[in-house]
Amino acid sequence: MRIEFDPERDLLYIYFAEAGTKAAQTITITPGVHADFDRDGKLIGIEVIEASKIMGEKIEFKLPELSAA
Repeated sequence: MRIEFDPERDLLYIYFAEAGTKAAQTITITPGVHADFDRDGKLIGIEVIEASKIMGEKIEFKLPELSAA
């Protein structure tokens, strides 16, 4: 997973697939939030337009802690 934020365009993208994977379908989840799927229907990314407006002024992520193996 890779997360990118472009503050100039206020655009957030969360990648779940390898770089270069092409989207075959995009579905609008809610205005400004779009999910991209590959040709097999697997979620490959989520785009958030006007991210600071949708997510609040502070862009912050909390990821679950990994348990020790």
